[in-house]
Amino acid sequence: MKLLLFLLVLFNSAWAQDYPSRPVTVIVPFSTGSASDVIVRILLERMNASAAQRYIVDNRPAAGGAVGTAAGAKAAPDGYTILMAGSGPFVVAKNLSPQIAYDAERDFALISMYGRLPNIVVVNTKLPVKSLTDFVEYARGHPGLAYGSVGVGSSQHLAGALFEQLAGLKMTHVPYRVTSQLQADLVGGEVPASFQLLPNVVGALKAGQVRALAVANDTRLAALPDVPTAAELGVKDYESSAWFGLVGPRGTPRAVIDKVHGDMVAAMADPAVRSRFVEFGAEPMSNSPEEFARFISLEVVKWRDLIAKAGIKAEP
Repeated sequence: MKLLLFLLVLFNSAWAQDYPSRPVTVIVPFSTGSASDVIVRILLERMNASAAQRYIVDNRPAAGGAVGTAAGAKAAPDGYTILMAGSGPFVVAKNLSPQIAYDAERDFALISMYGRLPNIVVVNTKLPVKSLTDFVEYARGHPGLAYGSVGVGSSQHLAGALFEQLAGLKMTHVPYRVTSQLQADLVGGEVPASFQLLPNVVGALKAGQVRALAVANDTRLAALPDVPTAAELGVKDYESSAWFGLVGPRGTPRAVIDKVHGDMVAAMADPAVRSRFVEFGAEPMSNSPEEFARFISLEVVKWRDLIAKAGIKAEP
């Protein structure tokens, strides 16, 4: 038995030294050019600069990321297919669509988170509010005030539902299927508010067409240093973001996990990478596989409870 264990360790060590011997496919379950796609490419570009083999992106967008995520779960656990994990397909889908073809907490070997995009409370500048306090008072005086999102269960939708709950408001969620249409209606004032991600509204913010009132984060965003957190303005525990990480299929050898983790952490330590993340409105980060697992478990519970309380149902 001891000999068998010794040979197994020896084999894994030798195999790890040779890994990767060919390009590694990274499944991105969202479309090319999306916020998720852009920031993972920033990361992989830096990882490729020092890797023995290239990390190649394979975009598989469909069903809010669930199709690509399912493909990642079913891939061979040999280290040559890894997955960009996202909060939508990992946490929201688990709570809204229990019939999905994977379990985010059981079917993956976690590597590390690398970034998150906190939600931002934004309003059209035609709305007579200058601060988050003004917005809460205005929404209380106008029950059913509309806010737009890119769909049921999206980061913007859940951020809005959480804000309603914490601020004691009753607002009306208006889901859009096309992000550009939501952006146009927000700028035009057809939908007066949204709980957006910075990449979606940075142009409108710079043009003075929308106003950022608060960040749903525990700290201010480096890209928006003058915009306070919601907690600073009295809305405690208001934290919501779209987050991203890398994972492998369940059964991926720990030696592979450690190798990719090391490459990723080194890339995220590069000031140039961190600067590009910040410019994009993302918070650069990294953690251990164990910390990543605990984070996902907490997220599943947090959003499961909110979805239940708010009565949110998946679109038919």
